[in-house]
Amino acid sequence: MVFASLKDKISSKNYSVAFGEVVKINATVITARGLSVSISDMVKILSNDTNQELVGMVTEIDGSTFFITPFSFVEGFSSGDKVFLDSMGLNIPVGDSLLGRVVDPFMRPIDGKGSIKDSKLSPIIKAPIEAMKRGMIDEVFSVGVKSIDGLLTCGKGQKLGIFAGSGVGKSTLMGMIVRGSDAPIKVVALIGERGREVPEFIEKNLGGDLTNTVIIVATSDDSPLMRKYGAFAAMSVAEFFKDQQLDVLFIMDSVTRFAMAQREIGLALGEPPTSKGYPPSSLTLLPQLMERAGKEEGKGSITAFFTVLIEGDDMSDPIADQSRSILDGHIVLSREMTDFGIYPPVHILNSASRVMNDIISEEHFRAVLKFRRLYTLLKENETLIRIGAYTKGSDEELDEAIDKKSVMEKFISQGSMYQEDFETSSATLIELMQVSPAQ
Repeated sequence: MVFASLKDKISSKNYSVAFGEVVKINATVITARGLSVSISDMVKILSNDTNQELVGMVTEIDGSTFFITPFSFVEGFSSGDKVFLDSMGLNIPVGDSLLGRVVDPFMRPIDGKGSIKDSKLSPIIKAPIEAMKRGMIDEVFSVGVKSIDGLLTCGKGQKLGIFAGSGVGKSTLMGMIVRGSDAPIKVVALIGERGREVPEFIEKNLGGDLTNTVIIVATSDDSPLMRKYGAFAAMSVAEFFKDQQLDVLFIMDSVTRFAMAQREIGLALGEPPTSKGYPPSSLTLLPQLMERAGKEEGKGSITAFFTVLIEGDDMSDPIADQSRSILDGHIVLSREMTDFGIYPPVHILNSASRVMNDIISEEHFRAVLKFRRLYTLLKENETLIRIGAYTKGSDEELDEAIDKKSVMEKFISQGSMYQEDFETSSATLIELMQVSPAQ
């Protein structure tokens, strides 16, 4: 009976029979030997002194020596500790029972609502959708925000970036999109943010309503590996629901923290730093994540919004630059508009949706072009108008822009708890710009 009990205890740990040994350890990398491993193998380290467990990933191999990046902190571990292969591998449990829950990247609940059951294992790392299996983006995806639905219309399966400096209002806009979108499933990944922001985002920005929503959290105090694979784990959850022919809204905050996590891992492994200290792996990792979103033939879609933190409001930041080249559109939030009290502070002239022309009516498209033209005229002549140097009647189009300034600003402004559907937003814009079908 004693042996049977011991066997059950060992089998539940998912350890391999063979084991290796830790030979060197520091804050970011554990060196071990004596075990046959491959890159990206998951291993567990068992402390000889305290029986603590630590999960890590094999990230480099040098002959018989291999290097492990830990998922958590290494305090309490030492040379001589045993290293086992984890037979579960890089898989997470996914299922309908995740809806309404707040979990970590391993799908362990952190909301105090008990365990999660009825799930199946799914790999965290998957290949993106094959190019020829991607469906055409031909349906509007309404987010309930007038400035986006009306002027930057996005489609089902589109990937967009929300580019913003610190404190400009990206979390508020994220909450508006989650509440206002018509997606049946919503997956939110909070990667590398402050722990305080998690309950704040749920209560203030979502109103405490997690209906049909899954929130995956890896805060700034988690290890770089947890922050990196938290994003991939969240995408795997979205893919599970997409495979059930559902349309999924995926929001990740933020790509910059995700890239910073890979920067820490890469530099610890000796990768050469490039622009702003980012190693090459930080930039190659972005398409591996972002290209997994989209619309797949015979399945559902993942419409993704990735927030990108612009340090010093610099749009030439390497992560922002790389993200813009991968995504199907970008929404830029303006600090200047925040200062003027316009919320959400979407800078219409600096933002673009690459699929908008294919999914809206010709009448709507003409209204968008006219709005952007009038708004551009206002910005170009703002100083002249303010000092009274412009004489009304000199330019007929600028006169129209001045007359419509207040209603245009009202159109792009919206209370954080207010939602408006796509049909209403487009009709309002067409009426505002006085564009007729026969024009």
